[in-house]
Amino acid sequence: MTLRISDVFAGRTALVTGASSGLGAAVVRRIAAGGGMVYAAARDQERLAEVAASCAELPGEVRFGPLDVASAADCRAAVAATVEAFGRLDVLVNNAGRHDFRITTDVTEEEWHHDLAVNLSGAFFMAQAAIPHLLASPEGAGNIVNVASVAGIHGETYSAAYTAAKHGIVGLTKALAVEYLNEPLRVNCVCPGGMDTPQVHDISVPEGADWDLIMRISAKRGFMSADSVAAVVAFLASDDASSVHGSIQLVDHGHLAG
Repeated sequence: MTLRISDVFAGRTALVTGASSGLGAAVVRRIAAGGGMVYAAARDQERLAEVAASCAELPGEVRFGPLDVASAADCRAAVAATVEAFGRLDVLVNNAGRHDFRITTDVTEEEWHHDLAVNLSGAFFMAQAAIPHLLASPEGAGNIVNVASVAGIHGETYSAAYTAAKHGIVGLTKALAVEYLNEPLRVNCVCPGGMDTPQVHDISVPEGADWDLIMRISAKRGFMSADSVAAVVAFLASDDASSVHGSIQLVDHGHLAG
């Protein structure tokens, strides 16, 4: 697919986590199509290379490197690598995350801590490392787009840790937005519903799970494309959203409209 958008990100640098597939990869392509320089970070280097190759004909530039967001040291290293590669950082997209269905009474202590690390703590440590660079972004362009989920707005069955973490992303967004009201930094959040991504096709549910409860999270209009959600992320990351700060944007095919 050829993206045809303006040079809205020309001269800007973005760091995108969880960039090896799905929404993260779509965001990388969207920003590169807008002329931006992108550092794509994730654990899977082979798939990151494929994402970078898919952007070869776009006006922007994509480089990539390793990141396990469960590691605070990795988060700091990814920010440092971005600044080393491009000399600046204007946009942080905290996209990395994983959703596993588990019956609450079966969740181990290790699984609980891992789910929170991947889905919440990583975003905090990425933001913590990135904010000094974002504040230095020329013309007040620095901003963070956190990716939560509709699970950050309502409850999802067999997903206690994931839902708690995504509610935490919403709270983190609001807290940072208030903390930096007097600084040239914007912080916003996107809460997507179900997307047609590789993770969805690879997901499993616990034995004996109640499918009626699981399908409560299903939108009547079905899955969205990752590209359609990436467009909202890109809007929030751009100067077109210069007045949008502290917002929680639902992108869910109307699932929570009622």
